Amino acid sequence: MIRISVIPSGGTNLYGLLTKKEVALRKKNQGTLHRSGSKKAGVDKWTHSTYKGWITMQKCVGGTVAATLQSRVRQDEWQLLSSFLGFLDRHFRDSIASITISYDKSGE
Repeated sequence: MIRISVIPSGGTNLYGLLTKKEVALRKKNQGTLHRSGSKKAGVDKWTHSTYKGWITMQKCVGGTVAATLQSRVRQDEWQLLSSFLGFLDRHFRDSIASITISYDKSGE
């Protein structure tokens, strides 16, 4: 499991921007990351169209977005990580102050 904290710059509602971008890309049939599962306020589960696994995101205090990347096969998590970081960089680079990546070693 990989945990990611994304801190927005300047009070940006990054979680809101993420969900709006996902909807816009899905409407154009251009998105590889898309929401799945039940919808809850402030919590989303995304899957990738190619890579197995899922990303659970939550809106936190101060606009921080906490994400957890998981795959049934731990060795495949790097693909989700690469895709998610690329998505953030492509679409929200100017809205992000920092990104922190933490690795959960409990599953080893």
